[in-house]
Amino acid sequence: MELTLDQALQKGIEAHKAGKAQEADKYYTAILKANPKHPDANHNMGALAVGIGKVEAALPFFKTALEVNQTVAQYWLSYIDALIKLDQLDDAKAALNQAKSNGATGDAFDQIEKRLSSSISKNSNIQKPSQKELQSLINLYTKGQYQQALTKASQLLKQYPNSIILHNILGVVNAGLGKLEESIKLYKKALSIKSDDADTYYNMGNSFKAQGKLEEAIETYNKAISIKPDFADSYYNMGIALKDQGKLEEAIEAYNKAFTIKPNYAEAYNNMGIALKDQGKLEESIKLYKKALSIKPDYAEAYNNMGNALKDQGKLEEAIEAYNKALSIKPDYADVHNNIAASFKDQGKLEEAIEAYTKAIALKPDFADAYHNMGDALMGVKFTKPNSDLQVIITALLERKTSTRPSEVCAASISLLKFETCIQNLIQEHAQGTLSQSFQETVLALSDAPLLLKLMSVCPLADLELEEIFTNIRSIFLAYILEFGEKLDTLRFQSALALQCFTNEYLYDQSDADTTGLQKLEDIVQKNFSNGKQPSPQVILCLASFKALNEYKWCDLLTVESAIEEVFKRQVLEPNQEARIKLNIPTLQEISDKVSLKVRHQYEENPYPRWINTVLRLNPSVISTIVNNAKLKIFDNKIKEVNEPNILVAGCGTGQHSIGTASKFKDSKVLAIDLSLSSLAYAKRKTDELKIKNIKYMQADILNLGKLGKQFDIIESFGVLHHMADPIEGWRVLTKCLKKSGLMRIGLYSELARSAIVKVRKEVAEAGIGSSNSAMKSFRRNMINSEKNYHKVELNSPDFYSMSTLRDLLFHTQEHRFTITQIKDSLDELGLKFCGFETRDIVREFVSVNTGANDPYDLNKWQAFEESNPRTFVRIYDFWCQKVD
Repeated sequence: MELTLDQALQKGIEAHKAGKAQEADKYYTAILKANPKHPDANHNMGALAVGIGKVEAALPFFKTALEVNQTVAQYWLSYIDALIKLDQLDDAKAALNQAKSNGATGDAFDQIEKRLSSSISKNSNIQKPSQKELQSLINLYTKGQYQQALTKASQLLKQYPNSIILHNILGVVNAGLGKLEESIKLYKKALSIKSDDADTYYNMGNSFKAQGKLEEAIETYNKAISIKPDFADSYYNMGIALKDQGKLEEAIEAYNKAFTIKPNYAEAYNNMGIALKDQGKLEESIKLYKKALSIKPDYAEAYNNMGNALKDQGKLEEAIEAYNKALSIKPDYADVHNNIAASFKDQGKLEEAIEAYTKAIALKPDFADAYHNMGDALMGVKFTKPNSDLQVIITALLERKTSTRPSEVCAASISLLKFETCIQNLIQEHAQGTLSQSFQETVLALSDAPLLLKLMSVCPLADLELEEIFTNIRSIFLAYILEFGEKLDTLRFQSALALQCFTNEYLYDQSDADTTGLQKLEDIVQKNFSNGKQPSPQVILCLASFKALNEYKWCDLLTVESAIEEVFKRQVLEPNQEARIKLNIPTLQEISDKVSLKVRHQYEENPYPRWINTVLRLNPSVISTIVNNAKLKIFDNKIKEVNEPNILVAGCGTGQHSIGTASKFKDSKVLAIDLSLSSLAYAKRKTDELKIKNIKYMQADILNLGKLGKQFDIIESFGVLHHMADPIEGWRVLTKCLKKSGLMRIGLYSELARSAIVKVRKEVAEAGIGSSNSAMKSFRRNMINSEKNYHKVELNSPDFYSMSTLRDLLFHTQEHRFTITQIKDSLDELGLKFCGFETRDIVREFVSVNTGANDPYDLNKWQAFEESNPRTFVRIYDFWCQKVD
């Protein structure tokens, strides 16, 4: 489709702003070919030339624009600015006088007059590069040959050390190469030569912004504006920096100024829409996206942002329509594929969502947000047909370490793996009892299943069929090594199996034959060490699949070969590191409450849960953004003004919660407490591993938190209060530690949802079953073989597949459960206001049948909803409340 002149102009402006000089030149040239006197195209062509240092070439374009229309102030300002840059000061003075005679007034003309006077007084016989030399440099830059441009400009700068143009070109080139510190030094040098150059300040602001130095960027943009008050781009970029700081009102003001100066500034309307969306003003944001699109109909980014706002309104069909319009303009727009996938997910169309996420990742292989979202979409999914491409993506997802909790994609991964020939053969051979006959060939085939090996190494496999098979394989390994020695080429699978067994805390049943064989192999290894011989990797990995290596006195004598490196790290180095960390964790006060001591003892023995990977927020957000995104009802808006929140995580366990919170809230300071030193040491090790700096850990009982003498902006206590002797008393202590207007996130067990667990716990209590590993394994085996429905229900829980999670699920020393009515009464008693549930999928189901605007905040309606859907909160009640008294 042939573009109109206005459309071509917008395309040129877009390319110009993106730094694509050649592309912008192409559009402006096409316009001028059709209409040589087009004033905006002439002016912009001149501005393009100035931007790349080709100032002299800009003059004819500015003159033509002025010939057509002498009433446009910006034409005069650009022309006079170019004359000053070229030291054609007499001509600049004449042009300024002519502009004034045409009625030009205002701050911008006052500023440029000061610049002109300053330049006249400072002008001297400074040597400058010739136009030919500059043209050679500019040609390299416009072709994207940055390294050659850098070399050439550096050579010229030695010859002309006081050239502002060279300093600016060098700065832009260095910024393009990612050398931001170098670019800033060059801009500062340019300003030391000429302190009132607005473009230099603007360029320097962009480099500061790219470094994340937002305060410096904003200060520098303001300096550019003080010199050149109508500098729309400087207002625009300052708005971006202010938004990144969470200063949404100031950002909106900056965008307003940008399009007041430049009424057709589509990008400013678009970005102001984003800021309004972050404030929760969705209708206003949509109006601005539409304004941007009226100026620039092919603005794919505005369609994408409008889709996001419509999605947040729950208008999913309209959102998908907007995303499809964006894709019709820009089919390879990975962000839109990601966003449309999220809309499909919200509609419950998981197959379409997963397909769209796959497209996003194919277009942008390192697309962190799409990987995060893919992890969410895969939760609980079970595939009914093979998909090898998706296996590759899930493997990459698990490799990323901070994009998903592996347990949440485990079911989906296993369902895909069971379509693999090697897994199907494995299942068949196990069922037929022939696995030992083709053992080495079968295990070698498994070693070529990357998703299987990765999944085994990072989380317990929540699948009884595979558990039984791998228990068998472990026994075969032991028997094979004892009978035939070390002639096995199966190290990759053996390593994954040892990691799996360590991660599930040796949940697999051990037969009497295993126990006897294991003792024989241990004796052989001990004898080898006594004779100065190292055991083979096969032997070490076999032992490590039955017992952690750090339980052996000889573990420090091992020569760590690459085949056992990861297992040695997990089973020896990391536990040793945690033992050292324990010594340095501060304690608030000695724990004395009897129930707290029992709970502490449980988690010292079984830190909960043992995890390898977790989810980190890609971009921490300010409180107001988090509140708006979660659609919380806020009763005191002062909390939204807190920019550096102090957060208490009361009961952090092994750190997934505290780490997630610290990565979620921008500029936060987190204090994470727990009863168990073992859990705290695990959490601290993982925190250090992930290089997270804003968490402090402390051993403390919630009941003693008054000793801190401190109040917090946010308190999160997830899955903790219901393990106290008196949950309400613990909750009361937390409330006293919360500032007025502060937010609290609470997680409590549901009486209705845990009805099956209540029955199992009653069985455990009546039978007097203890919490030793052997007792728990024995009861678990009985549940697996049981025909009782309430037993079968719990076999589907991921918590059924490791020792610490099993103990927490069924054998916990203390457990209370709540109804929503009890939660409502407790909130009233504590002076807290209910703000909303956190779990989006649950809220989405609720609002599909409770359509009133205030329904999501009506706990009476939630009680009725849960009674109709008793498995709704099978995991936990996860909700926010606010202190208003």
